[in-house]
Amino acid sequence: MTTRIARLFTDHPHSVDESYFEHMRFAGWFASRLFMAAGAALIHAFLPFLFETTASGIIRQLYERTHNRRPQA
Repeated sequence: MTTRIARLFTDHPHSVDESYFEHMRFAGWFASRLFMAAGAALIHAFLPFLFETTASGIIRQLYERTHNRRPQA
């Protein structure tokens, strides 16, 4: 039972060749970038002359970063 629970936390990180903590660090960094993109988009909604390409640029970088990671098993 304990092994099955442990696998819930490690199967996906291992599929991208990362440890649990490496994956946690990457996911936290990714979330922080998403928050930045959301903030820029929200400000842009009210002040369209600000952050015209910031959110889309961040999203593009995130896409490239996730699709250039180590291959899945």
